[in-house]
Amino acid sequence: MNTIFIRNEKVEIDMEGCIRCGKCHNVCQEDAVRHDSEKIPDEVRINVAKTKEFIDACEKYLGDKSERQKCLNRMMKHFKSKKVIAEKTLDKLESLN
Repeated sequence: MNTIFIRNEKVEIDMEGCIRCGKCHNVCQEDAVRHDSEKIPDEVRINVAKTKEFIDACEKYLGDKSERQKCLNRMMKHFKSKKVIAEKTLDKLESLN
């Protein structure tokens, strides 16, 4: 199955079929294709911005500053659970060797 195709005069990658070989990184003349690790700072900025919006909304709609802290604590718990899931997944994947 071909994972790279052209749509509306733009090259697209079918991420469902992508095997992470990295060949697209080498052939892209515009440096538009980036390794996942290069996207981390952008994803962190997005997560922090969304969390700020969320905690601002908690304070505004739920009434006081204590609600802001409660919402922040919930978001931190959310991201910590994602971290635990990733770590446990990596442990399982390492056992496949």
